[in-house]
Amino acid sequence: MMGVIASVVGFSSTFTVVLQGFVAIGATPEQAASGLFAICVAMGAIGIGLTLAYRMPISIAWSTPGSVLFASTGLIAGGYSAAAGAFIGAALLVVLAGLVKPFGRLVASIPPVLANAMLAGLLLGLCLAPAKAVATEPALALPVVIVWALVARFKRLYAVPAAVLVAILVIAWSGPPLAGRIDHLWPDITFVAPTFSIATFISLAVPLFLVTMASQNIPGLAVMRVNGYLPPVRAIFVSTGLGSVVTALLGGHTLNMSAITAALCAGPEAHPDPRRRWVAVIASGSSYILLGFAATFAALLFAIAPPVLIQAAAGLALLSAFAAAMAGALENPADRDAALVTFVTAASGLSFFGIGSAFWGLVAGGLMMALGRLGR
Repeated sequence: MMGVIASVVGFSSTFTVVLQGFVAIGATPEQAASGLFAICVAMGAIGIGLTLAYRMPISIAWSTPGSVLFASTGLIAGGYSAAAGAFIGAALLVVLAGLVKPFGRLVASIPPVLANAMLAGLLLGLCLAPAKAVATEPALALPVVIVWALVARFKRLYAVPAAVLVAILVIAWSGPPLAGRIDHLWPDITFVAPTFSIATFISLAVPLFLVTMASQNIPGLAVMRVNGYLPPVRAIFVSTGLGSVVTALLGGHTLNMSAITAALCAGPEAHPDPRRRWVAVIASGSSYILLGFAATFAALLFAIAPPVLIQAAAGLALLSAFAAAMAGALENPADRDAALVTFVTAASGLSFFGIGSAFWGLVAGGLMMALGRLGR
């Protein structure tokens, strides 16, 4: 039961973020639906496979920070084909982190302060969306925000799914009728031919890899260890990296360790006996595969919804992540200047030489941190 809850909460909380990220960097509705379907099936199948192989609750998820990166980056040169090439580049870096230990240690040595500050900067624009939506479309956005606040008062875990459900009802009430727009409900599967460039690799693939490792894989591994498990790091990185290559060809992006659903499936709530908790991931992975078949319907809702309403739902889903990222960025007083420089640079949306603000935020923050430590 906990596995089913984990998958439903994980899907409903952030599928709007994923779809918004795809569309922001140039995906058509068909490509967005195909990408959502591909990553749902892949993360369910890989999670089940790893769990059965190691008898551990190894939860796999999509990269929500990656979707945030796409939304803040916007359209790139080369369109969605170039984005697919960047997805593959990031996936191969994950495989490299699993196969080459020095490379994995180098990635792990990136200061968490800077990684959190970069993520917070990318999240800022989306987290402002609920307030902007209430200002521009109060009749549509206020019910979503009010339900989120009321449910969060009693059960935080269900606040975002409840808000998303209300948003769907508001879309159905205020938007054009779905009848006539639905000619099929089976998944759209679209092949995306990737193209590659150095500029796109630096501006999209490298930041995607870094935020995925820092905000998903490393916390996910930590959750496993806290609950008494020693996860097979190499197998996880290699399988999710290779799986991400396949999903990229179908419009999807990076797979990684889950942090939130990992806590649900690996903790005592799933089962008192740690040796039995792996069953929760079998249920969770199976549910994700089934939820993948709703991808076309989800993409259709996204297409007919007022943009501010989708952005409001996505912003509410990311508030907790923004709070955690800001707390991590500012926890060390000695590095706060570097964190703030990273934050404002990443949030600015600036671009030099075709390379986006996420990368330059890390560079600026790293230089500031090095300068601050010269005299120490």
